[in-house]
Amino acid sequence: MTDSPIIRLAARGDGMTADGRAVPLAAPGDMVLGDGSVVPGPHHQTPPCRHFPTCGGCTLQHVDDAAYADYLVDRVAAAMGQQGLTAEIARPHLSPPRTRRRASLRAERIGRKILLGFNEGQSRKIVDLAECWILLPELFALLAPLRGLLAILLADKRGCGVELTVADQGIDLLLTGIDPDGLAAIEAINDFAQTHGLARVSTDGGYGAEARWEPRPATVTLGGVAVGLPAGGFLQATTDGEAVLLGSVREIVGGAKVVADLFSGLGTFALPLSATAKVLAAEGARDAILSLKAAAGQAGRPIVADHRDLFRRPYTAAELSRFGAVVLDPPRAGAKEQTVELAKAKLPRIAYVSCNPATFARDAKMLVDGGWRLDWIRPVGQFRWSTHVELAASFRRQ
Repeated sequence: MTDSPIIRLAARGDGMTADGRAVPLAAPGDMVLGDGSVVPGPHHQTPPCRHFPTCGGCTLQHVDDAAYADYLVDRVAAAMGQQGLTAEIARPHLSPPRTRRRASLRAERIGRKILLGFNEGQSRKIVDLAECWILLPELFALLAPLRGLLAILLADKRGCGVELTVADQGIDLLLTGIDPDGLAAIEAINDFAQTHGLARVSTDGGYGAEARWEPRPATVTLGGVAVGLPAGGFLQATTDGEAVLLGSVREIVGGAKVVADLFSGLGTFALPLSATAKVLAAEGARDAILSLKAAAGQAGRPIVADHRDLFRRPYTAAELSRFGAVVLDPPRAGAKEQTVELAKAKLPRIAYVSCNPATFARDAKMLVDGGWRLDWIRPVGQFRWSTHVELAASFRRQ
């Protein structure tokens, strides 16, 4: 076997040679020798975290920022290419280390030890975190004392989900797959929450989240408006990533005075846009749309909140044609049913925010075939050192 350079990163993060060999933990510019060993190149860096590469929270800590940015662009370009599309792809925004404001972890009790962290890659085995280079420091700092609480709540060989989110009032903690039983467990939760100044502690034993500690209603501020945060509610992963996506949406929407925000969630885009425009916000998650409706009403924002399943009941082309712009921010499955109608709609602009390049490219193909022009795409790497990429894209009616 001859020496061969690594020329790119594959979708799952492996280094790829020109002859198609996949080499784990190799970076572009590395040299793979004939015996299979790897000589690090200019884009290969020393991973900062002791848990890499075992921990499934990160996949690409061994590549520098330049190679990581190229990888995100390549992910988007490859998805577009599969649909026969091309577009201008801007250099990605990369969220800095230790800026993640929400995370889903796993915990398990083994004897007297509490394991708490991310799962290993492609495994249910938990990596017990001694450090973390992606979580906000205040989230990571809670893990050590949280092990003490879980030692009270978890029986041996039992586990639970741990969801952490930074709210306006502090950290919001949701424990899933656990149902505290007895006065001692409730007192332990209350003491823990009060000691560490938590915004809320909720548990979900399988019948929905139940707040166990919430001295004041937990909120997040979006567009200058405090919105009630449902337990386990969705937020963009980093504040800087959210700001870049919002800036992109504002650029696309421009001066439109009537805007539809489809898959609006809590109002990440609807609330900021409502400062200068009338907004229709549509969302299928009941708790999220009720929170947005209440917040908008209290703040006097011109938002009509519609609890609507856009997969089963998409807005029609005629309904959409009344708007000056549409913001589309679907889940990973994309918005196939809604895109069919958008492709026929007679409105000037669409801002498409996506967390899945493949379903975005599928939907983009339908829009382009319907007479839309894809102006540009801006990738955003909020999930630092992972294979996950988000993006904002600008469509204009030709």
